[in-house]
Amino acid sequence: MISYSSFILSNGLQVFVHEDPTVQIAVMNILYDVGSRDELPDKTGFAHLFEHLMFGGSVNIPNYDEPLQRVGGENNAFTNTDITNYYLTVPAANIETGFWLESDRMLSLSFDPQVLEVQRKVVVEEFKQRYLNQPYGDVWLKLRPLVYTRHPYQWATIGKEINHIENATLDDVKEFFFKYYVPNNAILVVAGNVTVDEVKRLSEKWFGPIVGRKKTERKLQQEPIQLCKRTLEVSANVPANALYKAYHMPGRFDDDFFASDLMSDILSRGNSSRLYHTLVQQKEIFTSISSFTMGSIDPGLMVISGRIKDGIPLADAENEIDAILDDVVNNGVTEAELKKVKNQAISTLEFGEVEVMNRAMNLAFAALSGDAGLVNQEEDKIHAVTTDDIHRLAGGIFEERNGSVMFYKAEK
Repeated sequence: MISYSSFILSNGLQVFVHEDPTVQIAVMNILYDVGSRDELPDKTGFAHLFEHLMFGGSVNIPNYDEPLQRVGGENNAFTNTDITNYYLTVPAANIETGFWLESDRMLSLSFDPQVLEVQRKVVVEEFKQRYLNQPYGDVWLKLRPLVYTRHPYQWATIGKEINHIENATLDDVKEFFFKYYVPNNAILVVAGNVTVDEVKRLSEKWFGPIVGRKKTERKLQQEPIQLCKRTLEVSANVPANALYKAYHMPGRFDDDFFASDLMSDILSRGNSSRLYHTLVQQKEIFTSISSFTMGSIDPGLMVISGRIKDGIPLADAENEIDAILDDVVNNGVTEAELKKVKNQAISTLEFGEVEVMNRAMNLAFAALSGDAGLVNQEEDKIHAVTTDDIHRLAGGIFEERNGSVMFYKAEK
């Protein structure tokens, strides 16, 4: 159970406090409600670029890392399709340094042209190394636009193309910042050896003077129901043939998300899971196989991917996967299978919440849904899933017309 208190500043900043006097640290987590889904189709990769720019100096502090390191602090950040999240850890006595640093870069970045050029090069190099020059690195650059035809999930967080980042101007950067990096578009969680009164005082002192601006209304193109199976074949210099199957499924805050997630675990979590046991261990069709859910806020994907053993035709490998999925559709899953993955999911949840930083992140993300109380309901929601729920969902998710497959061939 994650206990918390909350309040909202006059500028709209939501603040949550999780007190834990048993630790000697304090953490700050600031979630900005902006991800790659909020980008324009011709200016993608901006949310991720901003993750880098936010460490390049703010209006009054030229170097973010140096003062934080002087007080024994650490920091990092991540961007995905839905959010951009910044977090830091300091000895509890030095938490005000965190407030000073985070409030200044929420107030304004330095918008130094040299910083933009440095971070632009870093992001472009990351694009090349991780997505273009690495085996299977471009999978999501190709699979996303196959699966999504309208919704902005059709491009990866890194962006559609390198030139979108290469051509970003300082005016583009300023427009993006003042559109999304506003107090009323952020959720601040302070956790650890802190008190509510202390956090209120510091929040008012450092974040209170920042003027709230009109929050941009999100008007995303909704993805239409898929009416037929989609197939794509690509080839590259990779070690082995691979296969990627993607099915549309409920979003992260949907009532059916946990049943879908547990169904994915039954398919591939552990050596005794259906896909791994049958297709890797018994039939030796795949050398590796996995399934996972994207966990995105808007309707997302369940993805099954695997490396195929040499000599096995790709179509045969897909048929073998389909046979296992058809069995789930027609016959459901067993109580024993469901109990096993429930225990695994709950253990993972409880182990993750040992760290105070994970508690802060989970609380921030739950608050994004509009109900922070969801942070304490995950275990109950997992327990509540039945075999009937999974059987019902399997028939819709694994319907042939709802799926897309990409055959990734190794060039000979």
